Amino acid sequence: MLKPTYPELAKAAFAYPAIDNHAHPFLKEANRASVPFEGLISEAQGEALSNDSVHTLACYRAASQLSKLFGLKGDEATWESVKEKRASLDYMELCKLCMEPTGIQCILIDDGLGGVKEWAEEYQWHDQFTTSPTKRIVRLEVLAQDLLEDILVSHAAAPLSMSDLMAFFTDEFTSMITINAADDQVAGFKSVACYRTGLDIGTSCTPEELQKSLANILNNFSGKGSLRFADKTFNDFIVRLVLAIAGTYKKPVQFHTGLGDNDIRLAKSSPSFMQPVIEAFPDTPFVLLHSSYPYTRDAGYLAAVYKNVYLDFGEIFPFVSGEGQRAVIRQMFELCPANKLLWSSECPLF
Repeated sequence: MLKPTYPELAKAAFAYPAIDNHAHPFLKEANRASVPFEGLISEAQGEALSNDSVHTLACYRAASQLSKLFGLKGDEATWESVKEKRASLDYMELCKLCMEPTGIQCILIDDGLGGVKEWAEEYQWHDQFTTSPTKRIVRLEVLAQDLLEDILVSHAAAPLSMSDLMAFFTDEFTSMITINAADDQVAGFKSVACYRTGLDIGTSCTPEELQKSLANILNNFSGKGSLRFADKTFNDFIVRLVLAIAGTYKKPVQFHTGLGDNDIRLAKSSPSFMQPVIEAFPDTPFVLLHSSYPYTRDAGYLAAVYKNVYLDFGEIFPFVSGEGQRAVIRQMFELCPANKLLWSSECPLF
């Protein structure tokens, strides 16, 4: 076996217990084939995922690495062979095979991804693979959507006025976030503002603007499960509520930044848009997820000049090529202090 060029670095990378700063839960065994495995290598959807992602350097690299894990050699070391081998393994054997070599000590799980409640395991289930208990990351937009849906359904016979609905929702949402912030099982919160309306999060609005925004959201509501927050004024409002409470409890708020599926507007996914809101909540820890790729330097700058900003380098591995991965690491270290860097697997539904 070749000796590593930098033995101390190799020791830290492969032997030091790791905290997975952001991941998603494993699928239940019955649902193990419910999600395309290509989601491991690409954020694309539809034909772009099934037809195009398999021709990327990321896929070739993943096929090579997973072939070694599964004991595939020669002509068997292909992406299709990896998928076939994965499907043939006992599910618990597969989970252990993938988890045991990682050295992950603790997983922080975002359990608010669509379909998770129906398809995936509870966060505590993952404790069997780690030495420290799994913690939750609460996805704030999902919590807010579910709450507003419940309020609308429960008051369907006698609808609240817009002002009363706004006041009732704000009180209930504030209470829910406060309870979660005080919960030892909750490690922090996550916002997908990047997907919904962009990272240029407003720091204020008028009551009239807020009620108009809420009305726009309600216009698209036709029943249970159909509500989606995608109106900027209201989305920004709930983010500010969470940032204020999280700051009081010193709980971090994670933000999807950069790379994502085609639901985001890439131009608005740079964390540079977040400077005003970062400055407005100086006591709240901000975690910029996914290296903010391709805006890694922007994220490194923010982590360097604001005491409450941290940079996570999950998800883009293995989405980008080997050379791309090395470039991202170099860009992070150009400005970002080493004590501000976090790692996550951003493990998709397994």
